[in-house]
This record gives sequence, C-alpha cells and structure tokens, in this order.
Amino acid sequence: MSNSLGIIGKKVGMTRIFAEDGSVIPVTVVKAGPCPIIQKKSQDKEGYNAIQLAFEKVPGHRLNKPEQGHLKKAERGYFKHLKEFRVENIDQYELGQDITVEIFQPGEKIKVTGTSKGKGFAGVMKRWNFGGMPASHGHEKVHRSPGSIGQCAWPSRVFKGKKMAGQMGNRKVTYVNAEIVDIRPEDNLVLIKGQVPGPKHGLVILRKKS
Repeated sequence: MSNSLGIIGKKVGMTRIFAEDGSVIPVTVVKAGPCPIIQKKSQDKEGYNAIQLAFEKVPGHRLNKPEQGHLKKAERGYFKHLKEFRVENIDQYELGQDITVEIFQPGEKIKVTGTSKGKGFAGVMKRWNFGGMPASHGHEKVHRSPGSIGQCAWPSRVFKGKKMAGQMGNRKVTYVNAEIVDIRPEDNLVLIKGQVPGPKHGLVILRKKS
C-alpha cells in the first residue's frame, strides 16, 4: 500500500468560479478538516507506519465505551469518523495535532475517494449499456433482457463478474488526478475541478498522490 497523507471531508456541493482569463471552471466544494491525529501506528508495534485522523465532532454519548476510551487518549473530544493514512515517518507528527487543508496546494493533483450515489436495482441496459434484444416480430416482452448468459455443457455455470442486472451505484469510487483549483484555509474548504463521487454531505477522502 502506498504512503500518502490525506484528510477527511464532506462534499458541500458544486458551483463555478471564474479564472483570470474569464473562463468558467466547474468545481466541487469539499469542507475538509481540521482532522486531529488520534493514534500513531509504528513499524515496530503494528507492522507499518500510519496516523489515524478523526473528523466531525459528536457528543460522547453517541459512541460506545471502547470508542470513547480510544478517542480520550488524544484529548481532543469525540468524533464520528476515523481514517488511517500511511506515512513514511511518524516522528514528524504529534498526537492531537491538527491536519488541515494546507497540506494541499492549488494546482496539485490528488486522489478523491467517495461512495457513489445509490440508484437502486437496474437492468442491464441502464447499468451496463447493453443494446437489448431485437424489436422485430417474434420478440415479445424481451426487449430489455440481457439474452444468453452461459456457455454450453462446460463449464455449466455462470462466470463470476458477469455483467447482469443488480444494484447500481453505492460503491467506493476513487478519482485519480483530480485537480485542486483553490484552497481556503480560513473556511477549511478545498475547491476541486469537476465532479466528486457521492451525494451532497457525503463523506470523501482526499489524499496526496504518492
């Protein structure tokens, strides 16, 4: 697994900003951090170097006792989300230290991970762009069906991963080479060019490219 520092955030929504030459740039606004370091993991103890970040404060009674005990060690309060980021050297980070959007720079290319919008049960034409069956004579009520899905006597089964009807969306999606247009540290905002996976207020992970 690659070592890349990142931050946790929530998708605010999309808007547009104007560049210096007057062109319009569509951007997704992400409110990210500040994320305190809750735990440091070392090569000697856990087998790898990583820092665990927290995001979105919650009242303590919303967490169970093990979660409360884990978060108390950093003395930063209680948080809803935890996420690990592998790093080369954990000595440069302190327990309780805040990681903010200032780890990024405008123009930098990053990885953005989110959960795509769930769109329910979908057929093969909508989900996989199948062409459907012929609409000529002799084809009754089969126009949107997938058609044959198997082989002959061997192997007498359907291969795993076959494109079929099923749930569409609601999957972990990562966009690589997403470009940061602007950073606004005073508001903890990151403006990313184009779209970001997930709905408004959906959780997203921003990571530096390793």
